[in-house]
Amino acid sequence: MLLGTRIMGYQPPEEAIMIKKIFSFWLVAVMVGLPALLSPAPLRADDKEKDEDRLRNSGQVLKQIMNIPDNIPQSLIDKADCVIVIPSVIKGAIGIGGSYGRGAMTCRSGDNFQGPWGAPSMMALEGISFGFQLGGQATDFVLLVMNEEGANAILTSKVKLGGDASAAAGPKGRTAEADTDVTMRAEVLTYSRSRGLFAGISLEGSTLRPDDDANARVYDKKISSKDIVLHGAVPVPSAARLLTATLNQHSPKNKSK
Repeated sequence: MLLGTRIMGYQPPEEAIMIKKIFSFWLVAVMVGLPALLSPAPLRADDKEKDEDRLRNSGQVLKQIMNIPDNIPQSLIDKADCVIVIPSVIKGAIGIGGSYGRGAMTCRSGDNFQGPWGAPSMMALEGISFGFQLGGQATDFVLLVMNEEGANAILTSKVKLGGDASAAAGPKGRTAEADTDVTMRAEVLTYSRSRGLFAGISLEGSTLRPDDDANARVYDKKISSKDIVLHGAVPVPSAARLLTATLNQHSPKNKSK
């Protein structure tokens, strides 16, 4: 009789309760685990390799630019607190808000930006307008951050160039006149190199922000861009050594202080 009642669908109360608990457990496990299975791993090895390639490329770009005759005026490099390099941006690489690029920002170390160039934060430049530039040629961007207020703003959150941080196209040429009103007022001076041509370029309307995910991959832990760049919390990674060595060679001392 007992067997017959189970076949017909009857279950003792204790057994029904146990089955209900097991079902509930598995349902919760599936609901919690499914998003993790569907989401990409935050620290994937191939993404870290791409980030380190960007650091190496940033160093190569800066070294090439610093070695051309008609480059950034020495007086400006010597007064900059920080430098941002965004290598190999291609028109048509569209993200949220327009074309975008990824690169790195390094600052002079020490409380008053008087020390050697330190570990970089990964950065994102978004909403880039290419204006007169043509085709699919890669464009490199170099930005000089001229004071502490500009550095703090950029490392804290997303800033709009020309809005949250004053910006201007930088003059070029080693002996170019750098003490114009626009240059002296700007917190950020911007340059580009495309098709072998290096020039000051306006990036007003573009936005800059720290790339926190890339920083976590490069430094193997979650760490704020301010701790990296302003507080010396981590050493210079090997992939960024060319970037900092180039700046230490060409501008070892901050002459704005």
